[in-house]
Amino acid sequence: LRFDEKVRVVVFKSEVKGVFCAGADLKEREKMDDAEVGLFVKRLRNLMDEIAALPVPTIAAIDGYALGGGLELALACDLRVAASSAKIGLIETTRGLLPGAGGTQRLPRCIGVALAKELIFTGRQIDGQQAFSMGLVNHAVPQNDEGDAAYQRALTLAKEILPQAPIAVKMGKLAINRGIEVDIASGMAIEGMCYAQNIPTRDRQEGMAAFREKRQPQFIGK
Repeated sequence: LRFDEKVRVVVFKSEVKGVFCAGADLKEREKMDDAEVGLFVKRLRNLMDEIAALPVPTIAAIDGYALGGGLELALACDLRVAASSAKIGLIETTRGLLPGAGGTQRLPRCIGVALAKELIFTGRQIDGQQAFSMGLVNHAVPQNDEGDAAYQRALTLAKEILPQAPIAVKMGKLAINRGIEVDIASGMAIEGMCYAQNIPTRDRQEGMAAFREKRQPQFIGK
């Protein structure tokens, strides 16, 4: 996906009704020794980092349970849509664990330190509507009979992104992701570098021409 220039947006969904991702298989984990657990979690953390580093926008469609590593997967995405009835939480402390695939870092960056601490310390599960009120998900939608309401809303959101200039969207994602980790002056420099990469693109010229000619632009990702 990273190297496929035809990909504009990636939507993560589950094929299992009622479950987005329930996290690690604890029965499997119980059979591992300490070294194996450490390697397992390191590989999981690397996977989440790879997802977070995808150059195009990513959307998690949470139509059911997103617990532990399942929520960490959703947090590695840029945007999240949840069914109101979804159950969401970093429940690791209820099993003698702590989040190890990015949860302690991405959750506070998403909803703030105090709320993240509360959810992680308590291992509490919240529904999609509560997640929306915290800013953990972008949208919460009533579940439908098919059980894919979040996925349908995620597709609608993806279709809003699709017509926009692909390189500009990618550079916008990069500028936000890198800029949020530094002071604002450094962030402005990052934005400037990302903007400079977009200036010579054919899509920028197309955008200007379409505005002048009062028509919809036809972006090609070049």
